[in-house]
Amino acid sequence: MHLSPQSQASIRAALDSITSSSTTTGIPGLVFACVSKHGSLFSHASGMTGLSRPKSMTLDTTFWLASCTKLITTIACMQLVEQSKLSLDDAAQVERLCPELAQKKVLSQNEGELVLAEKKDKITLRMLLTHTAGFGYSFLNETPRDWGRPVGVDEFSGEAGDVLGLPLVRESGEAWEEGRVSGLKLNNYFQRHIFTPLGIDHISMFPGAEMRSNMASMLQRDGAGKVTERDHLYRRPLRAETDEERDGIFNSGGAGCFGAVRDYCQILSTLLNNGISPTTQQPLLRSTSITEILTNQIPDRPNFGRRNIAAAKPELTNAFEELLPQEGDPPQGFGLSCMLTNLSAGSPEDEKAQRRGRKDVKGSKGRNVASWAGLANQFWWLDVERGVAGMLAAQVLPFGDEVVMGVYESVERGVYDGLED
Repeated sequence: MHLSPQSQASIRAALDSITSSSTTTGIPGLVFACVSKHGSLFSHASGMTGLSRPKSMTLDTTFWLASCTKLITTIACMQLVEQSKLSLDDAAQVERLCPELAQKKVLSQNEGELVLAEKKDKITLRMLLTHTAGFGYSFLNETPRDWGRPVGVDEFSGEAGDVLGLPLVRESGEAWEEGRVSGLKLNNYFQRHIFTPLGIDHISMFPGAEMRSNMASMLQRDGAGKVTERDHLYRRPLRAETDEERDGIFNSGGAGCFGAVRDYCQILSTLLNNGISPTTQQPLLRSTSITEILTNQIPDRPNFGRRNIAAAKPELTNAFEELLPQEGDPPQGFGLSCMLTNLSAGSPEDEKAQRRGRKDVKGSKGRNVASWAGLANQFWWLDVERGVAGMLAAQVLPFGDEVVMGVYESVERGVYDGLED
């Protein structure tokens, strides 16, 4: 498989046109890469890392990956499931390993008053990995935001209490502490069992001097559309120089990683390759675990993502009517840490016929396409059926930046239009 020269040129032009635009119509810098199960198909670093002290973007530029971290955490959890050290559906195990979750109450509004009530269901690892455990971010939901005031809630403080201390906002995740199972801090687990086997050296919860020296600046787009630089939202890990300082910082499995697009795509390529790294030939996951990650965990809720999402903190996120609008509102699903679209349906015979037909239709996606995003406007997708995956990274707030989302749709479409066997 390769990407046609025409598509490569059009994708490069789409990225460069955005990064060469003014700060009111574009974005200073972007990095995009796409891969097959054999490795890289195409990559391009466009524009500059920031505004005040700009350097050229490179394929090794460091981005805060935010919620793109969740896929890495899910891989770690599934490795431990394979070893029978974790169970996806054992609520008692979750409470034993994370006693903070056992006493969680559900927060709700009652005639203008915030009320805490006992939760009805116990929390499982599967719930934590499918966003169905009941947790809510204070920047996406006004209820936990208001509950935390006047002091406030900052999920990016680096403090465990700002994550583990929040009540649930609906009945039964970002509160899993890997070290209680493996004996390692989560970042150390990632390095030993995921990144090193794949030959990855540019993803970490605590970027070293080299990664920090090539870091994309955090940007803010105002109401008029103008982009300016701002202080980094997730500062504390960037300041940690000693082991003692790092030990005092919460290893967030929901949003803690910094890294390069090229390295993240090595993970995606490995998932396309049945869990074997095409670079090092080292195993990451069994194919059955990948299938579980990409299986719809909530088939009874086909409109799970079609609900209003508030801009409870407008400087961090825009408001949305739904997570991923699709023409005709087809059923959507959720795997382990990822949204699923183009869901499988019908008999096995129908599926085989549809699959044969789609391979002949230029530009079409496969079934059960996984995707997710990070708060500072990073987007990834994984299409196992078509054998392609990719990631686009910016570093701008608030989430849902129309400029970045527009170019993401454009380059993703360019990939499918240019795929050739």
